[in-house]
Amino acid sequence: MQTGAPVVGAPMAVAGGQSRSEDEESLGIKDVKRTATQAFGGGGVPKRRSSSRSIKRKKFDDELVESSLVKSSSRVKGPPVIEPVRCSGSEPSSNEKKKVTKSSTALTPPLTMVVTPPPITKRVKKSKQPLQITKDLGRWKPTDDLLLINAVLQTTDLTSVHLGVKFSCRFTLREIKERWYALLYDPVISKLAWQAMRQLHPEAIAAIQSKALFSQAEEALLAKIGSTSQPKLEVFQEHLSKHPSVFHPSRTPKSLLVHWQLLKQYYLLDDQSVQPLPKGDQVLNFSDAEQMVDDAKLKESRDEMLEHELMISDRHQKREIKQLEQELPRWQVLVDSITGMNLPDFDNQTLAALRGRMVRYLMRSREITLGRATKDKQIDVDLSLEGPAWKISRKQGIIKLKNNGDFFIANEGRRPIYIDGRPVLSGNKWKLNNNSVVEIAGLRFVFLINLELISLIKAEAAKMIQQ
Repeated sequence: MQTGAPVVGAPMAVAGGQSRSEDEESLGIKDVKRTATQAFGGGGVPKRRSSSRSIKRKKFDDELVESSLVKSSSRVKGPPVIEPVRCSGSEPSSNEKKKVTKSSTALTPPLTMVVTPPPITKRVKKSKQPLQITKDLGRWKPTDDLLLINAVLQTTDLTSVHLGVKFSCRFTLREIKERWYALLYDPVISKLAWQAMRQLHPEAIAAIQSKALFSQAEEALLAKIGSTSQPKLEVFQEHLSKHPSVFHPSRTPKSLLVHWQLLKQYYLLDDQSVQPLPKGDQVLNFSDAEQMVDDAKLKESRDEMLEHELMISDRHQKREIKQLEQELPRWQVLVDSITGMNLPDFDNQTLAALRGRMVRYLMRSREITLGRATKDKQIDVDLSLEGPAWKISRKQGIIKLKNNGDFFIANEGRRPIYIDGRPVLSGNKWKLNNNSVVEIAGLRFVFLINLELISLIKAEAAKMIQQ
């Protein structure tokens, strides 16, 4: 019986050498030999080995993992596990159980290699197919398909659908025909389009159905309403209740009224007739029709009462202006005596002057520009010479002399211009008088007018008017 011991121990040593060290192999061989001699040697009746005390302890984490792998290895096909030969009456010891589990775990393949479910790849392939098909569908959306179906059901004419329906993007007549035939005869595209249309929100479906084209039967019923009558919504409600099979379910009295007004605008009602074109080769052009229009009929009638009132108010305003001009020299004397400033010596070419604290600007043309000069743009009056002008626009304003001798300033910058304390916003203009105080971004100037030269200009203008 000793000859049988190495036969059983040899394969165990070979199997254990793949996952254990040399010390564990020697211990395993000795234990197997001992169990074999107890089972087959000596008296013929095998002796049962048991412990007098019960040892109960919790398994460690590595033992729990090994036991789970042993259970899984019994389900998965793999290389056979070689176990030592035991009699029916003998039970393996705890050391032998540990070594057998270790050897079985070493021989079983890893879990990730064994559990490779093939249906995952099939599911991925199935999920990719509809994506590829939807990509091939092109620019058509579920809303476009629903619009196309409703329009064809109403008109039964793809040409009118192409002209009357507004899709999400521009489609040609050929594309509309190809899409309609695909919805009819291609099972894959029709199924996908049907599924996409079923997923639309009910409000979106109602909005699309309300845009359905009017059929010929609907327009025939609406054309019977007279053009001279002024129908209300109740009339169209009666039409909807009397002819429910003719009108589309989404029609409302208001939509019928709007479409009836369009028919009336284009002379498509039954009691309307379109004027025939003139006979002959010559067709009336727009220029010819414009010459035939009588200009005298287009002019508004004159209101004599209104013209009389405007003339009286104009006289009052001119009278007040003359009185103010006569009072200006009196106030000028007072200002000069208080401030100690003297009027500048105007020459024959200077119309006005803009005097500041540091610089005096002379106006020698009928129109000058105020602002801040830069390298790229030069202007007539550079306000940066007077003081800090970083808040002033490049073109802040324009001072202009009119034919009647009045000076006006127009604000073309971002910041307001203050004339005698009154703000003049951007885009507005204001009249400048003699000794008007002009304030721009903290810089103050006094506007002085050459009254002698301006009086001569006024006199010349009056002579030109009289002539």
